[in-house]
Amino acid sequence: MGSCVDVLRIALFFVNLGLRHSLPEVVRIGGLFEDFDDDREMAFRYAVDRINADDTVLPNSRLAAKIERLKPQSSFHAAKSVCTLVGEGVVAIFGPDSAASSALVRSTASALHLPHLESHWDLERGARAPFTVSLFDTAIYQLVKQKSWKSFTIIYEDAEELMKLQDLMKLRNQNDVKISLQQYTMEFQYNKILKDIRKKGETNIVLEVPTSRITDVLREAQKAGMLTEYHNYLITSLDFHTLDLSPFEHCRSNISAFRIVSPEGQYYGREARPWRFGRKEHSLKKEVPLTTETALLVDAVNLYARALHTVAQKHPLASRSISCDSPTTWPYGSDLLDAIKRVRMKGLTGDIQINNQGHRSNFTLDLLELKTKGIVKVGTWNPEKSVQYSRNYSSDFSETKKNLENITLRVTSKKSKPYTMVRVGDNLTGNERYEGFCVDLIHSICLRLKCKYEYRIVADDNYGNRQENGTWDGMIGEVMNQEVDLAIADLTITVDRETVVDFTMPFMNLGISILFRKPTKNSPQLFSFLAPFSFEVWVYMATAYLGVSLLLFVLARFTPYEWVNPHPCNPKTEYLENTFSLLNSFWFTIGSLMQQGSDIAPRATSTRTVAALWWFFTLIMISSYTASLAAFLTSERMKSPIESAEDLARSADISYGCVKEGSTRQFFEKSTLQPYKKMWSVMQSAQPSVFTNNNDEGIERVKKGNYAFLMESTTIEYHIAKDCELTQIGGLLDSKGYGIAMPIGSPYRTHISTEILKLQEEGVLHELKERWWKKECKDDVKKPSSANELGLPSVGGVFVVLLAGLGMAAIIAVFEFIWRTKKIPRDERRMVLMEMIHELQDICKCRGSSRPVPNYLDGDITRGSTDNEFVLHSATSFNTVSSQDFLS
Repeated sequence: MGSCVDVLRIALFFVNLGLRHSLPEVVRIGGLFEDFDDDREMAFRYAVDRINADDTVLPNSRLAAKIERLKPQSSFHAAKSVCTLVGEGVVAIFGPDSAASSALVRSTASALHLPHLESHWDLERGARAPFTVSLFDTAIYQLVKQKSWKSFTIIYEDAEELMKLQDLMKLRNQNDVKISLQQYTMEFQYNKILKDIRKKGETNIVLEVPTSRITDVLREAQKAGMLTEYHNYLITSLDFHTLDLSPFEHCRSNISAFRIVSPEGQYYGREARPWRFGRKEHSLKKEVPLTTETALLVDAVNLYARALHTVAQKHPLASRSISCDSPTTWPYGSDLLDAIKRVRMKGLTGDIQINNQGHRSNFTLDLLELKTKGIVKVGTWNPEKSVQYSRNYSSDFSETKKNLENITLRVTSKKSKPYTMVRVGDNLTGNERYEGFCVDLIHSICLRLKCKYEYRIVADDNYGNRQENGTWDGMIGEVMNQEVDLAIADLTITVDRETVVDFTMPFMNLGISILFRKPTKNSPQLFSFLAPFSFEVWVYMATAYLGVSLLLFVLARFTPYEWVNPHPCNPKTEYLENTFSLLNSFWFTIGSLMQQGSDIAPRATSTRTVAALWWFFTLIMISSYTASLAAFLTSERMKSPIESAEDLARSADISYGCVKEGSTRQFFEKSTLQPYKKMWSVMQSAQPSVFTNNNDEGIERVKKGNYAFLMESTTIEYHIAKDCELTQIGGLLDSKGYGIAMPIGSPYRTHISTEILKLQEEGVLHELKERWWKKECKDDVKKPSSANELGLPSVGGVFVVLLAGLGMAAIIAVFEFIWRTKKIPRDERRMVLMEMIHELQDICKCRGSSRPVPNYLDGDITRGSTDNEFVLHSATSFNTVSSQDFLS
């Protein structure tokens, strides 16, 4: 039993002996650094010392650092240095930092099958040397893409460093993004670069400059007034968090950057302090925080050491010398490279994992922003999920709103009734000089946001249009150039303007309509009471009157029931009486038509049927006439020559136009609808020009007549409420809104839009419109009711008919007097004129309603004349007419 135990102990001894000697006692690794790169060399030595001090990584071996200094931009010297390290027996190469030198080192290491680890930006995409491992990649491209920048400027110093942003440059072709490049030189320094950028109106800037120059650039930007809330800076340096940025904490710009070394990480605290102490011992410079390049190099050495330990556990790695002059390769290169790709570890730069292409994968970058409290982490980035923000929207919203309380908004507007008007009066200063809907609106918004504002009028009195050189004038130009914080007026939201400025939600919805002069009131015609019926109806009514009267006369003569005894007390009368003579028939129908009736009544069924139908006919016609007459006489009928835009397009007598620089012109210019295209063509070719400089000029042309002005409906509503000569024709030609213009990316846009929505829900916007659109038209005040009183011209024809009828009756009376006088015997009568004078004298004496019977009528009162069978009865006013002479 004892011998068995001894044998087991001997076996274990040899196993342990094999493990101990699976790696050489000293493993040499090489580092290539530039002459000025003391920090990276120190980090390399520090990492080697930390590995050697940790028995858990390489318990029986230690690493030996071999350093070679490279001359800047010297590929030949880099190749020579690699061969020197290989000759000294190194089994891995770290560095260099230079892209030009790194390419040559990469190919040499690949040829010798030596692991090559890089810890800088990967400037080459696609295929790479199989034995090269990169610990870093870029996230700038995805961040800019997510920010949806339409344009930005890259400021850089070294053209080689610009290669880091090759993915970012692809946005120019992918999304039509405008990218400008500005390189720092001794002749063109940062202050000149920033002034040039400001002149171009660019607000998005990518800083690809050394970390030590970042504060210098920000300081120059502050002097140039480019650290406002409308400017965005993206820092490509991963050491942004190591800078002292306290002088810029209260600037309102958005300054963003990434970092891969998180001071909040657990591993960082364990490594950063020894690094600082070690750096104090070896460095000639003062202490600085752990930089990204230093941390990446430390992680690269740790990664290699762990992979080396993994390979050594499988099979021993014997020392074998190789040379650049020999075709022999290092036999363990492939195994060690596979081990590197399988290692999973946490380092100073987070999780470390290498994919099959030799790139680092599944790592995370912190997205940082400079706030008033300092540098704050607002999100993360990783290759799979891209940028993810972790900040709280409500807290950001509250922070921005709080910042508003400490600023004064610069507001520009344009003189336009009733939106912005200049007040008349002495001793008016500041915002007191202006009044109007927009002035009250921005005052209400700022009152709610607890901020101040300065109101002013745009210098060139224009809304804003694109010029031939690509610039914008008017309010839009001032907003684009950050001369003001916002523009508020009757400013229409259009696609072209939306591409260069940001708009809030609309505070007023409207559309294009037509302003025209009211048609002049036509004087009523003398016989306007005939207007309810057309001439054709009057003719048919007259024909019906004649036809019914004649039919009634014929039927009354034909039916025996209309012939009655004129003396009911004397049944044996010699004569029968028919009351429906021709004249009485006409009198009966006209009495019914005039709704007056008569003392003649039909007796027979046939005549009663005719009478009933005639009464029904007159009931309908008189009712229709009465209703129509009331409408015709109480309403003023003013017919406009145009009723719609289509009528205006077809009209050759009425000219029309709009403001020559504005959204209305753009609507017609870009419209694809045929009527509007035709109108635009007519407006362009019209001579003299139909375009005006402003709305007031267009309104004056409308008042002169024969001109229609195309403008926004809300402005039309205001002017027709103030001026009774104007009216709106037709409905809306389109639908749009007025909004407040702000620079692109303005942090105050959401707050102002929110307040506009609140004002709308609370009815404040409606109250403001009611206040400034108050009707003052004199016609409306004078005639509040819908019905108008009738003037003499409206009913003058009725008086004419009355006078004409009275005159005709007088003439008929004269003829009747003459006719009756002629029947007096010649020896008993006087001259007709004398008889007439005598009769008028009796009338003037007013002696009563009775007088003696003339002598020549004594025989006619009791009996009829045998000549004409005319009988005058004292008991009735009707005459008995024979069938032979019914017209007498």
